[in-house]
Amino acid sequence: MTKKGSKAYSIFALKCPRCHEGETFETGSWSFSKKSFDMHQRCPKCDLNYFPEPGYYYGAMFISYIWTAWFCLLFVALFHWVLNWGINVAFGLLLLFLAINFVYIFRISRLMWININVRYDPDALKKTVGKQV
Repeated sequence: MTKKGSKAYSIFALKCPRCHEGETFETGSWSFSKKSFDMHQRCPKCDLNYFPEPGYYYGAMFISYIWTAWFCLLFVALFHWVLNWGINVAFGLLLLFLAINFVYIFRISRLMWININVRYDPDALKKTVGKQV
């Protein structure tokens, strides 16, 4: 499921959705530098344009919201109802988890959005190598 050629690989490895080789972001996932949210303009390997139109990633905001909301509900329910921890402890752990992983959640949402529109092409690298002369 998460091997090269699958959508899950591109999303969770934060790789280009077309070639699955190029990086999509300039820094590591748990980097809290100024450039944590900066994407490359194009794939460094297959030259896919990561910004095909202005406001392209607006839909990723909705994916992030839905994904995070369900995760939060399930996280607190697990710790409060299943493990019988206090509600304040469950929310505290949730806030700690989200504070550490907010950059990764942002990135996954963007990769989910672009993977809806871009298909994996194993020959993408071969096609761009010929053009870059």
